[in-house]
Amino acid sequence: MSLKIDQDHGRFRQIVRGRIRQNLRKYISQGELVGRKGKDLVSIPIPHIDIPRFRYGDKQRGGVGQGDGNPGDPIHGGDEKQPGQGQAGSDAGDHILEVDVTLDELAAILGEELELPDIQDKGKNKISNAHDRYSGIRRVGPESLRHFKRTYREALKRMIASGTFQHDKPVVVPVPDDKRYRSWKTVTEPVANAVIIYMMDVSGSMGDEQKEIVRIESFWIDAWLTKQYKGLESRFIIHDAVAREVDRETFFHTRESGGTMISSAYKLCAQIMDADYPADEWNIYPFHFSDGDNWSMDDTLSCVDVLKHRVLPRANMFAYGQVESPYGSGQFIKDLREHFGRDERVVTSEIRDKDGIVGSIKDFLGKGK
Repeated sequence: MSLKIDQDHGRFRQIVRGRIRQNLRKYISQGELVGRKGKDLVSIPIPHIDIPRFRYGDKQRGGVGQGDGNPGDPIHGGDEKQPGQGQAGSDAGDHILEVDVTLDELAAILGEELELPDIQDKGKNKISNAHDRYSGIRRVGPESLRHFKRTYREALKRMIASGTFQHDKPVVVPVPDDKRYRSWKTVTEPVANAVIIYMMDVSGSMGDEQKEIVRIESFWIDAWLTKQYKGLESRFIIHDAVAREVDRETFFHTRESGGTMISSAYKLCAQIMDADYPADEWNIYPFHFSDGDNWSMDDTLSCVDVLKHRVLPRANMFAYGQVESPYGSGQFIKDLREHFGRDERVVTSEIRDKDGIVGSIKDFLGKGK
């Protein structure tokens, strides 16, 4: 019975997984999953899956198996209802089922749908995991770790050498000196770690819709990279004419205005990398989102210089997403492509609206860096 239940549950999970995959692009573009995120789970509304359930009527109200009956009597449920008063309809009803999906499973579905490759680790963090590994044999130890085969072999060798072993009566009885026990040693392994440094333009031309696009895309980038790395840190920078580091809540909900100097964000990003993330120990992912409007060409050239000499030499890649805004010039992505068009470490993506989020995620994560 338990095996049958497990099989049925497995089939149901496959159905749910298929429905999520079919509607994944809709979930991404509408941001439904972001608002439903829990600690480790995401609650997802899945339409058109009916779950059969038994419904029990009240006792002694008639129905099948209750009271007297004669052959040929019609069978009715205990709660037989009168004909309804409403008009007949032709459409099927909506059956919405809330299912909980782990973020790892959700990221796996994302990877399958967008055909994202696994990321190759660049470095190892100083933080290490320690675990015990059984790697040898010794003469003393707890009985729970006694090695049966080695103990038997030692006893057999002793009896043969002493001439006490009888071929017609092959009984082997170990003595304390014959006993062998598994031994272990503590193995320390470095853990691959990664940091995402999010930067967002919060000048007057970046409105609520543009920030919502950044919020949704960042959620999915986080989900995928968290699946790839056991330890993932996130840092957040907002900028207009000046840049400052903030927490996640401020990053996604701040309302700013003013001019734009992108180089201020890149310089702060480089300072964070210098202070906290050695390139040989960390996988570093700077992501910058803007509408492409910068204060001047001089500041754009300053951005190019910071990227070329301070950021790119130590980052797995640098990702720039340009969100379309009716108030931004959109020039910055052209400048980046002009200076870094042949540099595979620089990935650019244009995000026209929420429907463009899926393609942008593929642009950023599709190379497995």
